[in-house]
Amino acid sequence: MFKLVEWNSNLNLAEFYSEAKRRGFYNNSSKEKLVDCFNNEEEKQIWILYYNDTPIGSVAAHSFNDIMGPNSYRIAARTCVFTDKINGPYGKALRTTRVITQNQNPTAQFLIPACIEWAPKNSKLYITSNESTIGTQRRVNNIFGPLMEKHGMMKKIKTVLYRGHEQIVWEFFPDKFYEILNQYPRWK
Repeated sequence: MFKLVEWNSNLNLAEFYSEAKRRGFYNNSSKEKLVDCFNNEEEKQIWILYYNDTPIGSVAAHSFNDIMGPNSYRIAARTCVFTDKINGPYGKALRTTRVITQNQNPTAQFLIPACIEWAPKNSKLYITSNESTIGTQRRVNNIFGPLMEKHGMMKKIKTVLYRGHEQIVWEFFPDKFYEILNQYPRWK
C-alpha cells in the first residue's frame, strides 16, 4: 500500500510534478523546485511517498545550521500529499483537529518520521511556515503549527527571513511527537 522512497534520479515523477503544479503545490512541481533547490545545503534528503505504486507525496529535510545554529535540521520541507488518491480510512486530509493532533494522516505517519530518523540523534529539529498562498503553507502556519504547539509537539521560536519569505520557525519535539503517534493506530 504505502511505500516511502528516497528520491533518486531513476524515479519517474513526471505525473507527480504535473499533478503538484495543477494543485498549486508550486514547490513540488519539478525536480528543480523539489530537489535542486537544496543543492547548496550541507546535508539534504528528499523522499517520495507512494500509494499503490503511484507517487502521491513528498517531503524534504536538510541542515539548518545557518539559521538555527550547529546540529540543526529543518524537517517537513516541501511537504505535499494528494490525500484524495488514498482509499479507505487513510484518505483523510489534514483538515480536522483530531486527524492532526492524533497524527492520523500521511504526513505524521510517514513523512515526519522519515525526517526524524534521517537527522542525527540529539539534533535540534525545526519546521518552518509562512503566510504564502502557495501550497498549504498558510494552513501550516495558522492551523497545523498552533495545534501541534498546543499538544506539546512543536513550539513557535521566532520569525526569520528565509528563502525569500518571512517564515515562522517552530521547534519540533520528536519525543512528544512519537509519544502521541504511538497512542493511536500506526499505518502500514
